[in-house]
Amino acid sequence: MNTLNNTVKVKVSKKRLGRGIGSGKGKTSGRGIKGQKSRSGVAIKSFEGGQMPLYRRLPKRGFNPINKLKVAKINLDQLQKFVDSKRIDNEAQINLDSLKKNNIIHKSYLKFKVLGNGNLTSKIDILADFSSISAKEKIEKLGGILKLKNHK
Repeated sequence: MNTLNNTVKVKVSKKRLGRGIGSGKGKTSGRGIKGQKSRSGVAIKSFEGGQMPLYRRLPKRGFNPINKLKVAKINLDQLQKFVDSKRIDNEAQINLDSLKKNNIIHKSYLKFKVLGNGNLTSKIDILADFSSISAKEKIEKLGGILKLKNHK
């Protein structure tokens, strides 16, 4: 005998609907009389009688953050390519405004990050918002300067 559950009936049998009037759940099986809800296969979860349902009245938000920070990402090999093609002056400081002015990044970007993919051969001076560790090492190895803006 199980001593843990000897007072409570462990397996409660479910109520058998529609098995005669004497059972208390006979005839209409607790569904009332006629109508859509008495039929089988009906789901009226968020139906509001033809009125526009709440879930459709509210704006879609989901997994799109409302105030997402738009950060442009630039690799070192891309920067080197722009320096070689004279689109970037490697003597002047490279910052967000200069990149926007030269149509390298779109004007909608508010910040930019330097990534360390590829090789850099020119000495450059960059003022960026973010940077990867490898990019910082590669720039400073060539004698360049990478300054990061302070953020709150």
